[in-house]
Amino acid sequence: MNLIDKKTLLFSSLCFSGSFGFAQSPNLVFIMADQWRGDALGCLGIEPVRTPNLDKLASEGVLFTEAVSGYPVSSPARAMLMTGMYPMKNRVTSNCNSATAPYGVEMDEKAECWSDVLRKRGYDLGYLGKWHLDSPRQPYVDTYNNRGGVAWNEWCPKERRHGFDFWIAYGTYDYHLRPMYWNADASREEFYYVEQWGPEFEADRAIEYICNESGDLRQHDNPFALVISMNPPHTGYDLVPDRYKALYRDLDVEKLAAIRPAIPAAGTENGDYFRKNIRDYYACMTGVDEQVGRVVDALKKQGLFENTVLVFTSDHGICMGAYEEAGKDRYYDEAMKVPMIITYPEKLKPRRDTSLMLAYADLYPSLLALMGFEKEIPDEVQTMNLADYIVGKKKNPEIVQPYYKIDPKDNSTGYRGIRTGRYTLAIHATKGKVDEWVLFDRVNDPAQLNNIAGENPKLVKHLTRDLKKFLQKTDDPFASYL
Repeated sequence: MNLIDKKTLLFSSLCFSGSFGFAQSPNLVFIMADQWRGDALGCLGIEPVRTPNLDKLASEGVLFTEAVSGYPVSSPARAMLMTGMYPMKNRVTSNCNSATAPYGVEMDEKAECWSDVLRKRGYDLGYLGKWHLDSPRQPYVDTYNNRGGVAWNEWCPKERRHGFDFWIAYGTYDYHLRPMYWNADASREEFYYVEQWGPEFEADRAIEYICNESGDLRQHDNPFALVISMNPPHTGYDLVPDRYKALYRDLDVEKLAAIRPAIPAAGTENGDYFRKNIRDYYACMTGVDEQVGRVVDALKKQGLFENTVLVFTSDHGICMGAYEEAGKDRYYDEAMKVPMIITYPEKLKPRRDTSLMLAYADLYPSLLALMGFEKEIPDEVQTMNLADYIVGKKKNPEIVQPYYKIDPKDNSTGYRGIRTGRYTLAIHATKGKVDEWVLFDRVNDPAQLNNIAGENPKLVKHLTRDLKKFLQKTDDPFASYL
């Protein structure tokens, strides 16, 4: 065999599937959007959004239609994903900002994240986009979202990046048409702005990392894990290129509102909020969809798709006016349900899974196990390893997923709840005293309009008992209030 043939064989063994098999552990490409509702995929036929690339991806992998986010707001959701621990253990009990900083709300530098596990296994690690796991400190970084009453944005120093060395990221920043970033070696003052829509810029950088033509972004002979954290369709809905807006110019918003009973009437604050923003919300999604398609194409062209675990999801959804709520951190499906597509041709056969309540936070242990590293999952991880169900080896169990909303100033105040296959229960306490029960039957009341807690005391008692067991198991002091 001559030298050229040897090089060809080596390249094939590193990049392609086939008779030679794979010479390395699977890669991981983790793409997440921000506040993308679980029902907003074109292939589901529920919301009138155009997502042709994600629809195709769903046909090539597993689409989980009952995936959820247990604490549907940015920092707590992301901290659960990264640490595999629930909020009372990882201490990210609310969004990271200057108002919560006095209460220690940021991800612990000493936590063993899934990225730390992969780093120990020899992976190259890359992170692109929104991070939002550091508390702002004074003097605040001089960006627009740090100049009001609450500062939001902060630089992440190297020692807090949990193994990610390829780094083009920011804390949180919502001006999507002119986003800002810190590069890997930048100091706190050395951020820069980009005259390009954020998801497009991040997809460009992701493609460069995947292709690695220069050879200096990662080691060709190492497996890699790349996170692409796109901010849209987060608030700032109108900050999306006009070409995507044009696709929804003729959308009949009144017709859409009429078939969604939780949307308030026109002329009301939240009813008008929905009508003002829904077209641009969908436009953001279509724009993100196009960028996802570009990343997937790059993986395929490089011969990496077959041996890559690819995830598309979101940290949470958004009410956008429904139930008189503009925001997200509530127990309604608009906020809790998230899109979830996982492809891994080596192990996953395409299917639509309509029953597994896979949580965003469960991806830490589940993905490690799927990638062959189940034994490396740290003992501190509390979230569920559902890899066997993702693969389809076992019949889906009756899973109970938690719901959280916590007052960072007083952890004895807030909500805890559970979401079963049929019911959503949320219980509120103020200073340790329970003062509200919310119960929805999502089978008979899919719009979640009727709180039936008062008329179903036995069911509330039964579900409360299940909730208490879960809280006790996860060392949550809220259990003592029930």
